[in-house]
Amino acid sequence: QVQLVESGGGLVQAGGSLRLSCAASGRTFSFYATGWFRQAPGKEREFVAAISWNGGDLYYADSVKGRFTISRDNAKNTVSLQMNSLKPEDTAVYYCAAARGLLVPLEQRRYDFWGQGTQVTVSS
Repeated sequence: QVQLVESGGGLVQAGGSLRLSCAASGRTFSFYATGWFRQAPGKEREFVAAISWNGGDLYYADSVKGRFTISRDNAKNTVSLQMNSLKPEDTAVYYCAAARGLLVPLEQRRYDFWGQGTQVTVSS
C-alpha cells in the first residue's frame, strides 16, 4: 500500500513558477513509476508528466514540455514537479499517482494509487 500527499500548489501570476511535491509512504515506493495528472474545471483529468522508478525515463505532455520538469528522490520518498513559465491554462487540480512495475504508464487507469490533489491557479 502506498499513500500519496501532494503539496506546493497555490496562486501565481502568468510567467511565474511553482514546485509541487508528492510525499509517499511505504518502503517500496522507490519501485513505483510515478506520474502527475491534472484536472481543470469542466474538463477530464489529463496526463502531465511521469517518471520511472529510478528516474531514468521521463515523459511529458506536449503542452508542458520545456516548461515542467519531473524528478524524484527515492531516499526521501518524494517526487517533484517544477513548473516554470506558467500559463492560465495550467490552472487545475494536480494529482500525483503511483503505478506498480517497471514500465511507465501514461494512462490514468494503469495507476494504482492516487493522492488527493493540490490546486494550482495561474492568473493572467
